[in-house]
Amino acid sequence: MKTLDWDGLRYFLEVARTQRASAAAVRLGVEHTTVTRRIRQLEAQLDTLLFDKSRSSGFVLTAAGQELLAHVEQMESHLFTAREQVTGVGESLSGHIRVAGTEGFGSYIITPLSVQFQKKYPDITLDVLPVPHFVSLTRREADIAITIERPLRGPYICSKLCDYMLMLYGTKEYLQKHAPIRSMDDLKHHPCISYVDELIYSDQLRYLEDLLPLSNVVFKSTSIIAQYYACLQGQALAVLPCFMAAQNPQLVAILPETVHIRRSFWMYFHEDLKRLKRITAFCDFIRTVVERNTGLMNGTGTTLITTV
Repeated sequence: MKTLDWDGLRYFLEVARTQRASAAAVRLGVEHTTVTRRIRQLEAQLDTLLFDKSRSSGFVLTAAGQELLAHVEQMESHLFTAREQVTGVGESLSGHIRVAGTEGFGSYIITPLSVQFQKKYPDITLDVLPVPHFVSLTRREADIAITIERPLRGPYICSKLCDYMLMLYGTKEYLQKHAPIRSMDDLKHHPCISYVDELIYSDQLRYLEDLLPLSNVVFKSTSIIAQYYACLQGQALAVLPCFMAAQNPQLVAILPETVHIRRSFWMYFHEDLKRLKRITAFCDFIRTVVERNTGLMNGTGTTLITTV
């Protein structure tokens, strides 16, 4: 087998990260035909298929490709470290990061904070995946995951990011038009919004049944953002994360001293990435800014702070 060279592996890295030959070509400053040719050459050298290719999904790593990616990312990290140690000067961080989070946290917190992160590190590109389900870091669907459950197993570097609160919300208009809510017993007479029970992806989201009769549910969705907008229409109540609802002055917390649900976010990444400084830089940034937003996360604040 011919010796693998780093230049050739750069093409593999960019295609693995972007999943498109055209996108990788832009990042590498070459024609997309050059990218596909170099990938074919690498697969021939290894006598192994590294990508499954389709028009809809682009270049998707095979099991062999996933294994190679872990080694190549380690090589990249070692090269960056060696360059910094030899020159004595750390260069600006660069590269690509794909971050997956829950739908609400990904849209309302990770996205605005990621924009600020890129102002600090303009040479780092980001994919943000706000999804109402878990992603697989083993299959390289993301580099970093922020979820409501700690992974029970796997080769991950994992830590608790923060706690957050959920409360029962309704619009000011709804509360003006309907019977007053002074106790939990009063909630029996109010319609509410919830998840589609059989499609809930985590037991951490099964909280409404402890608060209200399920017969009160008039609207269901797998999306917390859809529930949020349904609540804003003023026809029903919804249990929502404070970091979403507290930012909207139209929404009012109902029985906040009684109806308050605590959950946690966990942030983790594959241990193969622990030497990549862009990964640790992003995690450190998110952790620092989220800590500054403790008030918003627990419902006592109303504004997202995006600066360190």
